[in-house]
Amino acid sequence: MDTPNSAKGYFKVDDEAQEVALKKKAYKRLFIVVASVVVFLGIIIGAAVAVARSQKNDPHGSSPSSTPKLTPAASLKSVCSVTRFPDACISSISKIPSSNTTDPVVIFRLSLKVVVDELASISDLPKKLAEETDDEGIKSALRVCDEMLDVAMDSVNDTVSSMEVGDGKNILNSGKIEDLKTWLTAAITYYETCFDTLAEISPNQSESKTSIVSKNLTSSMKNSTEFTSNSLAIVAKILSTLSDFGVPVHRRRLLSSNSFPSWVSPRARRLLSAKSIKPNVIVAADGSGDVWTVNEAVVKIPKKSNATFVIYVKAGTYVENVVMDKNMRNVMIYGDGKSKTIISGSKNYGIDGIKTYNTATLGVLGSGFIMKDIGIINTAGPEKGQAVAFRSGSDHSVYYQCSFDGYQDTLYPQAKRQFYRDCDVTGTVDFIFGSAAVVFQGCNIRPRQPLPKQYNTITAQGKKEENLHSGTVIQGCTITANGNVTAATYLGRPWKPYSTTVFMQSEIGALVGAAGWMRWDAGVDPPSTILYGEYKNSGPGAGVTKRVNWAGYKPTMSAAEAGRFTVDAFINEEDWLPAMGVPYQPSFF
Repeated sequence: MDTPNSAKGYFKVDDEAQEVALKKKAYKRLFIVVASVVVFLGIIIGAAVAVARSQKNDPHGSSPSSTPKLTPAASLKSVCSVTRFPDACISSISKIPSSNTTDPVVIFRLSLKVVVDELASISDLPKKLAEETDDEGIKSALRVCDEMLDVAMDSVNDTVSSMEVGDGKNILNSGKIEDLKTWLTAAITYYETCFDTLAEISPNQSESKTSIVSKNLTSSMKNSTEFTSNSLAIVAKILSTLSDFGVPVHRRRLLSSNSFPSWVSPRARRLLSAKSIKPNVIVAADGSGDVWTVNEAVVKIPKKSNATFVIYVKAGTYVENVVMDKNMRNVMIYGDGKSKTIISGSKNYGIDGIKTYNTATLGVLGSGFIMKDIGIINTAGPEKGQAVAFRSGSDHSVYYQCSFDGYQDTLYPQAKRQFYRDCDVTGTVDFIFGSAAVVFQGCNIRPRQPLPKQYNTITAQGKKEENLHSGTVIQGCTITANGNVTAATYLGRPWKPYSTTVFMQSEIGALVGAAGWMRWDAGVDPPSTILYGEYKNSGPGAGVTKRVNWAGYKPTMSAAEAGRFTVDAFINEEDWLPAMGVPYQPSFF
């Protein structure tokens, strides 16, 4: 079970199935293009298409004269009309001298400048507010907010950098549109993490201090939140449409049965496939390695490196909390098996008052993270509430043959694109939660007995607004009890207004009740904006005839609806996953 060979042939894909998947993707793109053109006809598409065509002839950009029938003011108004905050969009961008343009790509660039300037203006606010209080609970929340503003700025800067494309390309044909969506989604997610952490400030602390701090920071972040949302809407509703309109549907290469998803470097692919790996540093609790602890190995990781840095952790239990910051990129950590190499912590929110974000036994932020054959545990137990075993905000990250063990809030895929294969996840309340675009394949999802009067909820997805590239997909997994479970058990509950969760082609055990899903607020159905669905599941808990009757729930998704949440459609748009070296199923089984 702990060896790469255990997955061999498990999700075999033949060429015929791939051809069907390719055709479905082509039809999907065509539908998106047609639908988008209809929506924007008479607003901006006519003018924007002219810009896109002129840019294809002139890769360095087009001038306002390329769309003479649309004035700059009308163009800005039309672009901003697709956002949640059109007034803020128009007023903020129109103040910039170079806003005298009809080009939607230029307008998008200006929207990013607005975000960067606003974030810069409030970047030191959490630290200033922390200096004004002696309350450690408030200070710890503000430290999380300080980190979140920092990584949000990084995500926006990544978006800005992506706009600089090479000769012969513009952003519309660069293949980077999905990156832009992901990074702006991450920035909004980081703001939400800050707000969620402020909400955790204990009620026994001074209410006046708490309310003042929360109000000051939340109101100060209002502009950055709205401006980032506006930039994301422009990408999702205009640039994506133009990209689909101007770029022909490409034919993706077929994957053989032993191919792996492509987002990662060839070296990383070889590492995940290899029977033996030469690590950069070896961790061994018995002194037979280079260092004794995982944290000692983390110190050796080079900053912002494009080369994969490999850490091998020998069998043993390592009682420590480990954090890999945003600068620790392209790190691979592997062990001797998920039941043999264990990293264990016990931080928790319910009793010790540590903010949920900081309770993680292992937390990672740097992109390109890979973990294999390791178990991560939070031993706080059910009485201590929120206690995260593993937290990830790593883009293009992969987790293979690992285990994540805890009770409430075990696994926190916080943000960006993540893939979990052949992993075990154990917990009780909301034990897979977060706002990443994440797919689980071939995993064992194992609810356990919670506290008396508690029920189990496997997922709690946190999509805050429509345009976020965010959702939880459980595909080809097995949902069974970890021990004797008598508590009511549900597939999930919607944490935020646009929560998106899909269970498909999975084996659902009898412990999952007939209703299937639970409300977040007792007695109140979730808004129709959620997207919850099931597709071709099996097992005694998979019946949908007695499921909840919510406007946003689809008990029997069509193939087209479920197809949007397969790996290639949902998280592998740029073909990054095969290079990672972990087996995966790109479409349906």
